[in-house]
Amino acid sequence: MIQRSPAHLSDGMPPPEMLASVLKEHLDNCDRLRKLGDAYRGESAIARRVRSPGLPNHRVAHPFARYIVAVTSGYLIGKPAAYAMPGGEKPHPTLEAVLDAYRWSSISAVDAENARGAAIYGRGVEYVHVDADGRPHAAALSPLDAFVVYEDSYDMRPLFGVYLIPKCRADGAREGWRLWVMGENRTIEYRAANLRGAFEEVSVEPHYFGGVPLVEYWNDEGERGDFEWVLPLIDAYDALQSDRVNDKEQFVNALLVLTGCTLETDERGRSPWRQLREDKALCLPDSQSKAEYLARQMSEADVEVLRRALAADIHKLSMVPDLSDESFAANASGVAMRYKLWGLEQLMGVKQRWFVEGLRQRLKLFARFMELRGFPPLDAARVEISLTRSMPANLLEQAQIAKLAREADAASAETRVRILHGGDEWSEEAVQTETERIETAAEERDARHG
Repeated sequence: MIQRSPAHLSDGMPPPEMLASVLKEHLDNCDRLRKLGDAYRGESAIARRVRSPGLPNHRVAHPFARYIVAVTSGYLIGKPAAYAMPGGEKPHPTLEAVLDAYRWSSISAVDAENARGAAIYGRGVEYVHVDADGRPHAAALSPLDAFVVYEDSYDMRPLFGVYLIPKCRADGAREGWRLWVMGENRTIEYRAANLRGAFEEVSVEPHYFGGVPLVEYWNDEGERGDFEWVLPLIDAYDALQSDRVNDKEQFVNALLVLTGCTLETDERGRSPWRQLREDKALCLPDSQSKAEYLARQMSEADVEVLRRALAADIHKLSMVPDLSDESFAANASGVAMRYKLWGLEQLMGVKQRWFVEGLRQRLKLFARFMELRGFPPLDAARVEISLTRSMPANLLEQAQIAKLAREADAASAETRVRILHGGDEWSEEAVQTETERIETAAEERDARHG
């Protein structure tokens, strides 16, 4: 996180010296971000390993990082976020207008990209703007290209955001940079040959979001990626598996050592090596002679134990279970599944709190834009934002629970419907319709039996 004092802003925007300093701080962190991005794409440290000429150099990279990100981001935001007023209040017209704008923005896809960025880099970045049709729109940006600067106080209020991209000629060659600096009320575009302070102002455009239109989605308080903590273990796993393949190739290509004899061309003119390939036999002159391969002994059992230990540590310390493990049986009960996912749930608790903060900040920006269009004010802090875990449902277990609740008269028809269809992504309207149908059928049955 980059922090500065608001006292040094000029009419709410950073002066050139402040802009140059925050850019330097961001670029200093980009090496770490690139390393995380490379690991996610499978371009890990093993891909750059060099061995002596003549030695096999298999470089086997394992996509643990991609697996961890897929599980955590999918589990967090695999189902779209839900927004509602508290206490069953009637829908707020501004919230309804914002949700309509979200649908235009394909906001669930943007949320998925932000969750993926947060899982990889430790933060996702989103740009809120007005599209060509005059509608508010949101787009996910790369954390390497955009960042937010916060006030150096306890509440960490966003001061301004920066988005930068290389400026390119028609042939694709780079010639400087383009920067957009976004304050609470306007955006300034700059052009620069470098990022050390010589910024040329290109344009100033107002925006109507009432806040910095660049939103960050933090992964945790330290802005660390989900697999960042286990990168050394992943590198060790890659090295171990690569060396296993190298050792196997060296074993196959081992040197044949002859003691007490030599091989010569036979009467048919075949070289010694051709004789070995064709005859698959070797005649030694006496019992004192011997032939053996020069190869070191490999203990596959020991190597396999080490491989399993490394894989287990990767899953344990990243708190992402190995879903292909046989302990994740299809017939496992819901309680057993929750125990196996306990560590992942703790991780999700942290990720969700920070992600919801980003969703609420975006909601404030959209709501402010809608207010300027004549909609009534909306207190975004009162809106309930909920994320539903994306996990398989045990329909038989849910049906048994609903049946027991009905027999014990411990739950209403609506509650039983929610239990039975908790994993079906039923909308509130579908739940209410099904509840009314069940209650109507019960009343008709009671009337028939008088």
